[in-house]
Amino acid sequence: MRIDSDPKLDFDDVLIRPKRSEAPSRSAIDLERKHKFLNSGATWKGVPLVASNMDTVGTMAMAKVLGPEMMVCLHKYYSDEDLIEFFQNDHRTSVFFTLGIKDDEFEKLRRVKQQADVRFVCVDAANGYTRFFVERIKRIREAFSDLTIMAGNVATPDMVQELLISGAADIVKIGIGPGSVCTTRTKTAVGYPQLSAIIECADAAHGLRGHVCADGGCRYPGDVVKAFAAGADFVMLGGMLAGHDECEGEWIEEDGKRVSMKFYGMSSQTALDKYAGGKKDYRAREGKEVVVPHRGPVKETIQEVTGGIRSACAYVGAARLKDMSKCTTFVICHRPQAGMFHREFGN
Repeated sequence: MRIDSDPKLDFDDVLIRPKRSEAPSRSAIDLERKHKFLNSGATWKGVPLVASNMDTVGTMAMAKVLGPEMMVCLHKYYSDEDLIEFFQNDHRTSVFFTLGIKDDEFEKLRRVKQQADVRFVCVDAANGYTRFFVERIKRIREAFSDLTIMAGNVATPDMVQELLISGAADIVKIGIGPGSVCTTRTKTAVGYPQLSAIIECADAAHGLRGHVCADGGCRYPGDVVKAFAAGADFVMLGGMLAGHDECEGEWIEEDGKRVSMKFYGMSSQTALDKYAGGKKDYRAREGKEVVVPHRGPVKETIQEVTGGIRSACAYVGAARLKDMSKCTTFVICHRPQAGMFHREFGN
């Protein structure tokens, strides 16, 4: 056992200090990024927001609305036929095919890619620290050298370096436990404050010409700003996109109109019952279910997010999103105090 006593920060612990600047108006801020991926050799240009591969959010309807300017990770429960039809006809250049680490999911990727132009894949596992996970990423790279691979989740620089140096991943997904419907931190006590995770992992990745995607913990547009300011190349959104017209799942209606929907983590009892035949005796539920209000078209929320980013860039003097991290000074405004956990959650 050891204790790491260096301060670690979450989104709520900081604000960004405004600076005198000659930045243009908000409307002139350039939010597009152009990324070249080292291992696949591919390039992508757009606004680097990514809809999560959660089954309620990572939908084909979401991809049709957000793409190709923004990215979507489709959830992994679509049929071969639906995926083949989609990738043959719709918004292929900004959509990730999602798979886990099981053999049957690898074979599903092979079948779909044989018949459709899949360019991006997201290899998603709750624990990206296992040797099996790393070997599975390498296997995908060896089988499909042209794919741009996003892999995760991890939260520390050593695993970012492992996934990039191995020549397997192009983008590493960062976040252990920060999601709004994830209970990993309370069930297992494992995690890492998300802002510090992004800062440290981005530093490790950029030194190797790799990329990171911040995944989880964004509740407000300002959190998305902080993730980019911390060095994230992409920011993935789940809970912020839940409840919109483009989502799939169980809607609650009144008088024939949608009023809310059930949103749940992919390790919740709801998801385990739906896709895994229930919870196995050896594991705990590491997700929860909540009800979110109906929010209408997702474009309205996206405009709030991009508007917040533009305004933040103007406040710190960044003419482009690319310059945000170079222009940012974080101010620590809140630190958890001893006994807070007991006061909030104790009896």
